[in-house]
Amino acid sequence: MINYSNLIASLIPVARNAGAAIMAVYNEGFEHDIKSDGSPVTKADKAAEKIILDGLRSHAPDIGVVSEENPSSHELQAPDIFFLVDPLDGTKEFLKLDGKGAFTVNIALIENNTPTMGIVFAPALNRMFYGAQDLGAFENDKPIKACAVPIEKRIAVASQSHRDENTNRWLDENNIEKTVSIGSSLKFALLACGEAHVYPRFGPTMEWDTAAGDAVLRAAGGMVFNPDETPFKYGKTNYLNGGFIAKSSKT
Repeated sequence: MINYSNLIASLIPVARNAGAAIMAVYNEGFEHDIKSDGSPVTKADKAAEKIILDGLRSHAPDIGVVSEENPSSHELQAPDIFFLVDPLDGTKEFLKLDGKGAFTVNIALIENNTPTMGIVFAPALNRMFYGAQDLGAFENDKPIKACAVPIEKRIAVASQSHRDENTNRWLDENNIEKTVSIGSSLKFALLACGEAHVYPRFGPTMEWDTAAGDAVLRAAGGMVFNPDETPFKYGKTNYLNGGFIAKSSKT
């Protein structure tokens, strides 16, 4: 049985070190390349991934890793237990250099298709979110709790760079008073700490984009499900997500 508390304690410094490497690139100026799927990648992604993979090999050598920047890992059939890693989630926000800091380091543990532990670190904002099942959720070591979804005055979060018409329609139809546009897994984190209530997403994402934030949200008392209200699971073919709805409560 995995000791989540010990695992998180060993991986938080790894996430912070990856964040420091990202910020070093961010502050010195950089160029970016385009991957075969059309998404951008920088040397910050690669530096952070090396730090994270080295840390996982050191602290959890028996658990496999699927990481965004390691294409060969995407070909693996998902085992019963594995890590999902996105060393720099929100690369498009990173490239904007707009001072908003809407990019994160994501490390998640998946067990039997469910995210059971997650770390989300926003290095530009110094916001460290983490959580695990039966352990609860925390921001910078202080407990956080997702709040009930109100009938009125609902606050939604939505993608800053990938908003689509299905999302806009859902927001219009679900009594949303305010929508916060923000990048990366911070959308899940805002639900987990009670700053927002719902996060609809209908465009495609990859599992490493969502797993860490999903784990933190679940640990805080929230939930993520498919648009048809069936369970949202991990280890899917090609690690490709369909649409989902995240909520700050289970009711």
